[in-house]
Amino acid sequence: MREARAVVFQAPQQLAVERVSLIEPGPEDVVVDIHYSGISTGTERLLWTGTMPYFPGLGYPMVPGYESVGRIAQAGHSSGRSEGEMVFVPGSRSFEDVRGVFGGAASRVVISGSKALPVPDHLGERAVLLALAATAWHAVAPAPPDLIVGHGVLGRLMARIGVLHGNPPTVWETNEKRFEGAVGYQVVDPDSDERQDYKRICDVSGDSSLLDKLISRLGKQGEVVLAGFYSQRLSFEFAQAFMREISIRIAAEWQPEDLEAVMTKICSGELDLEGLITHRHGFEAAETAYRIAFNDPDCLKMVLDWREG
Repeated sequence: MREARAVVFQAPQQLAVERVSLIEPGPEDVVVDIHYSGISTGTERLLWTGTMPYFPGLGYPMVPGYESVGRIAQAGHSSGRSEGEMVFVPGSRSFEDVRGVFGGAASRVVISGSKALPVPDHLGERAVLLALAATAWHAVAPAPPDLIVGHGVLGRLMARIGVLHGNPPTVWETNEKRFEGAVGYQVVDPDSDERQDYKRICDVSGDSSLLDKLISRLGKQGEVVLAGFYSQRLSFEFAQAFMREISIRIAAEWQPEDLEAVMTKICSGELDLEGLITHRHGFEAAETAYRIAFNDPDCLKMVLDWREG
């Protein structure tokens, strides 16, 4: 039976690296030896704390992860892929004995060839950032925001896309340690910003209490884009929203065309991924790595190295 090593959330705040059984690949599947996987501080944090709102398939024990990159070890004859290709893996449902939510944090996975995106070898570990880059593109590329709330990895990617489109944003950040790293745009403490005529504000903080504050900073017919993931109910004061005649848009999951678009921009050098991965650990130290990723403000993106798995 085919096996892999995987990060397993056994229950909220209980993590172990375990051997898991893989499903048998079909003719349309590829088997990928994972080199690196990124840790999401949004959705994976909610899975870790047990506060993720219910969706079909959610349950423990589970293998998290949707930011993985590796090399194809086996390609089915109908997969459309070739052995030896380096590919981005946006999660998987590879396992016989545990759930895959989202199933990418493992030494080896089985995935449909149609979902494995070839990436240049030179990207290396930076390829784990493709899911966040596609998420950023999906949220802001049609009309980049004037204000972004949050200067983590997603906020930085959105800001870089705004600069790319000739619309450098203002970025709000309350953690002084995250003020650095802005190129072509400014990062400010929200209390020092008096502007109240933003046309479009994009929130990536996931803070459900911010909506009234953001609406108060919009001009007439402005828009708030909710690009974080919110575990608490959202509400807002109607009167100020009514007077401004605002719109609220929810930016959902990225689509294949978003991933293709950012790949083009990254490969051309127009969209830079440098400076976003700050921490790395071998997979055997996964518990330490997850705790640092979720709790250390100096950690923008943590990567697990699976190459010895």
